[in-house]
Amino acid sequence: MARPQTDIEAGREQLIDLVIGLIEERGSTSLTVAELAARAQMSPANLYRYFDSKEALIDAVAERWFQPKVAIMEDVVASELPPRRKMYEFFARRFAQMKTEWEHDPVAFANYVELGKENFDLVRSYVDLGDHYLSVIIGEAMAEGHFSGLSIDEALSLINQMVNCYVNIGAMEQVMHRLTTDKLARIIDAVFDGLSAQDRGAKGLTGLRAA
Repeated sequence: MARPQTDIEAGREQLIDLVIGLIEERGSTSLTVAELAARAQMSPANLYRYFDSKEALIDAVAERWFQPKVAIMEDVVASELPPRRKMYEFFARRFAQMKTEWEHDPVAFANYVELGKENFDLVRSYVDLGDHYLSVIIGEAMAEGHFSGLSIDEALSLINQMVNCYVNIGAMEQVMHRLTTDKLARIIDAVFDGLSAQDRGAKGLTGLRAA
């Protein structure tokens, strides 16, 4: 007789916990099904009752890592904050959480970066979701007169480039010790105070000028 779904879910969560522990213990994401099954004290065939493949299990680990970041985005977007503050919180809360994780265990954080690279499709879905929520905030800001002359997609692309090191975990890892929420706040203020389609002179230069 089939196990109740709750037992399957509990087994899945235990296996995810196990993989996270191994990643943090060994400093590596190179794990075999046989090793995982042995650590879980089950046969490889039994492990497949919970996950169809090792890749599915690793995907679940990556999804576990992203879940609290998604919750932050959803909470901020649903808030009644004004657009400027909402955009700052949208980036700052996630960054603060990731910096805490990095400070707690830089090696484990680096392993999660590698895990993200190996599971790009899952990361891509997270990026797409982040772009969707950021576009909502941009739309609210445009309704108040910000980002004149730009489309939502144009503003989205520019803003993502401006805050890249606060959301791209690969880029973030390289300069984490230099990143602060105070600096992020200044970037968001610059976005709201100056980002538009207007040419203010930078494009007007026809060549490099000597210092």
